[in-house]
Amino acid sequence: MQTKRPRNINPLSIQLPIGALVSITHRLSGILVFLLIPFFLWALQLSLISPEGFNSLKDHLQLPFYKVTAMLAAAGLIFHLLAGFRHILMDLHIGESKTAGRISAKLVISLSLLLLIFAVYWLGGVTL
Repeated sequence: MQTKRPRNINPLSIQLPIGALVSITHRLSGILVFLLIPFFLWALQLSLISPEGFNSLKDHLQLPFYKVTAMLAAAGLIFHLLAGFRHILMDLHIGESKTAGRISAKLVISLSLLLLIFAVYWLGGVTL
C-alpha cells in the first residue's frame, strides 16, 4: 500500500510559531543553566573561601574563556527566568489566547535581549 505521507522531513524547514520557539528555547536554556551549575558552584566557593579567593575569581573573570562563560550563563539565566514567568502565567490561564501568547513570546525575547545587553555591559564585555 502506497501512502502519500512525506518522507525524510527536514526539521529546519518547519515554520514554528514564535510561542513554540520560545518554549523550545526555554528548555534549551534550562539545560544550559543546569550544565553551568559546576561553574556557579566553583565561583561561589572561590569567592567565599577568602579575600584572596575573591580576588582570584575577579582575575579569572577577566580571561576571555571565563568572561564568555559568564555571559552565556547570564543569557541562559535571564531567558530561562523570563520564559519561566511566561509559562507560569499561562499555567494560571493568563494570556492563553493565540494573540496573547504571541505578544508574551515577543515580550520575553525583547526583555531578554535588553537585559542581556545590560548584563554584558555589567560583566565588562563592552565599554561605552
